[in-house]
Amino acid sequence: MDSTATDRFDTSRFEASRNRLASLAYRLLGSAADAEDAVQDVFLHWQAADRQRIKVPEAWLTKVVTNLCLDRLRSAQARRERTVGAWLPEPLLDGDPMLGPADTFEQRESVSLAVLTLMERLSPLERAVYVLREAFSYSHAEIAEILDITESASQQHLHRARRRITAARRGGGGEVDPASARRIVEEFLAAASSGRTERLVALLTDDATAISDGAGLTEKLLQFDTAQGIAAVARAGFKPTPAKRRLAGGTPAIHYALVNGAPAILFVVGEQVIGAVTFDITGGKIATVRGIAAPTRLARLAEAWRQDEPDTPLITQW
Repeated sequence: MDSTATDRFDTSRFEASRNRLASLAYRLLGSAADAEDAVQDVFLHWQAADRQRIKVPEAWLTKVVTNLCLDRLRSAQARRERTVGAWLPEPLLDGDPMLGPADTFEQRESVSLAVLTLMERLSPLERAVYVLREAFSYSHAEIAEILDITESASQQHLHRARRRITAARRGGGGEVDPASARRIVEEFLAAASSGRTERLVALLTDDATAISDGAGLTEKLLQFDTAQGIAAVARAGFKPTPAKRRLAGGTPAIHYALVNGAPAILFVVGEQVIGAVTFDITGGKIATVRGIAAPTRLARLAEAWRQDEPDTPLITQW
């Protein structure tokens, strides 16, 4: 095989792993843009490597992307950008290959916005062990090889990660019936649009929280920690006004969607997603509401939406 044919063969081997690498990087970083950058860096390492000496390309690529992501998580810039109160995971529309694998509950949960947010409380090593074990089913021996740690250290990191996530998780966890989730979200939208505060409060858990990125116009996230406060904000936020339509660049339609496996509503002008509201539901009530409208956080979701065939909107003209 000549050098050109070898390069093509080696490139095809890398491309066969691209989606898996991107999915791993997204879980580690919580950002699709950063995950794409990490995967591109892996490709450059792959091109520069002596590929004839790489016995198991998948294992080599996994080790490189994991450690590149750890370097990013440990960097001073990342620590500044991911300070508490200023960071949210980047949402992805269901069907995005970056969300895979999704065969088991553990794999789907590991890419939920709730768990991606909770993983910010872990050390970089704890996060890596948790993702490699829970989402990709690597053995502790394999994880030890990837991270250059001992098997016992891998087990300890996993134990601490699970304990911290379980302690911080609000509600009972578990998966929600899709039809029930949609019904609850539609009731929330109807109550917020009509200004029915009592109905909004009834749909929320006693310890519900709401988080908004303020459309990227504020450095800190906006957070509300009482059902009454959330109801008031939702009532005000969902009331359409000429000023809001001017800011949106038109009259949005509101669509139901699944984002990172959770129910969501999307505000869409033309084919452009300008805002997303996601919901964590537990025990038949809403535990967390996240409002995301910063264009940088919605870039990949918006692109996926343009290529999708959406259902009939819940509200045609908001």
